[in-house]
Amino acid sequence: MDDLSLQHTRKSKQHALMIFMLSLVTFLFAIYSMGTGSSSNLGFWSTLEIILGLKDGTDLQSAIIWELRFPRVLMAIVGGAALATAGALMQGALGNPLVSPLTMGVASGAALGAALAIVVGWTVVDNHDLTIVANAFLFSLIVVFIIIQLGKYRSISAESYILVGIAITFISGAIVSTLQYFATDAQLSALAHWSFGSLSRPTIENAVFVTMSLVLLMPTALKWSWDLNALSMGGDDFAISTGVDPVRTRKNILVLSALMTSIVIAFTGLIGFVGLAAPHMSRLFVGTDFRKLIPCSAVLGSMLMLFADTIGRTLFAPVVIPVGIMLSVIGGPFFLYLLLKRQGVKR
Repeated sequence: MDDLSLQHTRKSKQHALMIFMLSLVTFLFAIYSMGTGSSSNLGFWSTLEIILGLKDGTDLQSAIIWELRFPRVLMAIVGGAALATAGALMQGALGNPLVSPLTMGVASGAALGAALAIVVGWTVVDNHDLTIVANAFLFSLIVVFIIIQLGKYRSISAESYILVGIAITFISGAIVSTLQYFATDAQLSALAHWSFGSLSRPTIENAVFVTMSLVLLMPTALKWSWDLNALSMGGDDFAISTGVDPVRTRKNILVLSALMTSIVIAFTGLIGFVGLAAPHMSRLFVGTDFRKLIPCSAVLGSMLMLFADTIGRTLFAPVVIPVGIMLSVIGGPFFLYLLLKRQGVKR
């Protein structure tokens, strides 16, 4: 084996170890998050022993862990992983590092569905607990349908998808603003709370549903790693020379990304920072190879979401700051620091 092959193998092992270590840190922080809060009945070690079955917790401890904090932590992990994966896929498919799951209009479609349920009372289901979720998911799928229709045109380009996403965002935003103008104070409060993005609403059933969806969709995302590598290395012409159909690949990846995004934000509300920042941070750790970038983005997305939610519910306890706000407050400066540090290294 030549020096280049040895160097590649060594670097791949280092990246795999990095992803494993990040996963381990995320798991340990999940245990810490489940044992941390306004209640003084739990700690890290007691929570770990109860979860592993090494100790029988009291009824209060079991209720706090399994009924209150476990659904929240599970939703943070799978939701962050799904949004980060969707962001990495979209950035690779469109060749634009500023693209995120919210850029394609999926979030604005979900916001429109939520606004119709809250302000107008128009819903697609009669179940009161699922009215906003069902509406948000339905209108997100409408955006997915638009993406599918665009993919049928052979002349469609990566820029066209972005422009259509921006157009959908403006149209949906205008309708939502009109509904807000005629809404009552209570309706405005409900819509604003939904738009903040929160992990307090999803139940354990919702979290398990999102988990199963991610488990089913993630292998498909990893399957397109080679196609994304071809697109990112030399654009459409190079991808065609390697046997990759750029138009079909781009459409399939965008549909998958939009679907993963809609499944999460239908339950949590608008959470936008993870899908943009996690792929960028992952590139600093493992480079641009999507075979490693996708799983690393998923792990970092889980870590970001979990960290922001834990800080949000403990910093001013018992007041809970929504995770969408905390992600912007904490992640924004940190993300800027990483970018400036990388630019400094290049110089």
